[in-house]
Amino acid sequence: VRKFLFSGGFRYRLHDKKLPGKPDIVAGKERRVIFINGCFWHQHKGCRRRVMPKTNESYWRSKLRRNVEKQKEDIKKLKKLEWKVVVIWECEAKNPSKLTKKLKSFL
Repeated sequence: VRKFLFSGGFRYRLHDKKLPGKPDIVAGKERRVIFINGCFWHQHKGCRRRVMPKTNESYWRSKLRRNVEKQKEDIKKLKKLEWKVVVIWECEAKNPSKLTKKLKSFL
């Protein structure tokens, strides 16, 4: 993702602590943020990497549910502050053509 942005002439910051959710990539001039989510940690629907661990299942279920809820809240806050937001999933990042298409439409 970063290689694509830099080659396209976009300048960005990483993990801006001043913004809700501490987005992975922040393009300040364009007021755009990118979250790069692990499919397991953010429970990507329909993805094979979303599998729930068999041990200590109640802990993991609540932990992962909270990750999803927290990011939804952070995205709402960012949109209220008039930032454009996109989420890139781990499985999408592994497919260069899909990733390029998504980033071009976002930027």
